[in-house]
Amino acid sequence: MNDDLERYCLITGCAGDIGQSLVKGFHSAGYKVIGVDINPKPANMILHRYLQIDISRIVNEEDYAIDFLSEIKKCIKKNGLSVLINNAAIQILGGVETLDRDDWVNTLEVNLLAPFFLTKLLLNHIEHAQGSVINISSIHATLTKSNFVAYATSKSALSGLTKSMAVDLGDRVRINAIEPAAIETGMLLAGFNNNPDRIKELKLCHPVGEIGQADDLSKLAVAIASDGLSFLNGACIPFDGGVGSRLHDPE
Repeated sequence: MNDDLERYCLITGCAGDIGQSLVKGFHSAGYKVIGVDINPKPANMILHRYLQIDISRIVNEEDYAIDFLSEIKKCIKKNGLSVLINNAAIQILGGVETLDRDDWVNTLEVNLLAPFFLTKLLLNHIEHAQGSVINISSIHATLTKSNFVAYATSKSALSGLTKSMAVDLGDRVRINAIEPAAIETGMLLAGFNNNPDRIKELKLCHPVGEIGQADDLSKLAVAIASDGLSFLNGACIPFDGGVGSRLHDPE
């Protein structure tokens, strides 16, 4: 990374709990953070620029993508983009018999195609800053459960895309992914109806006896983006409290 340039980080899906932790983590690490989300800016979020953007339109509309790139270029000026974090995702639950065409199209546009087209769109600016891309994948890329058919498929593909892009781009831009298991967010707790017994059971499924914290995930992302890890490329890093190594048979 060129020491004469300011460090800029672009984070998609920045209005969610994990996104907000990523914004806070990279801001604290000295980056000028550009936040992107389809929802309005959360109160008290501290960052360089907030863009209310529908990233699925970047996939489908060339003019929309060009306008978005123009806004990013205004933000970063000559500095380039040190980090792109493809964090935005949607989780449409459903199985083989219930998922419809719109479910699949929406899932793949946001979770898979947007990370590809955003990386392609911003590639020269990331390369200029000798920067990297971090895709927020999921434990569902390798381990899943019923009713996660579309989501798990999209995350499997995102982890595969991470490896493929790393090979394709070589030494131009580093591409890595984080594959989190359960992270304590408002959405996750609501999914368990904020039931203390069920949440305790979820914690005990993980060998560490806890579920993940978004702030810890952001620390990992900051570390991956650092200059000191230049050999880390094409990696899909589990952030799962050991649950991905657990054989859950009756004892």
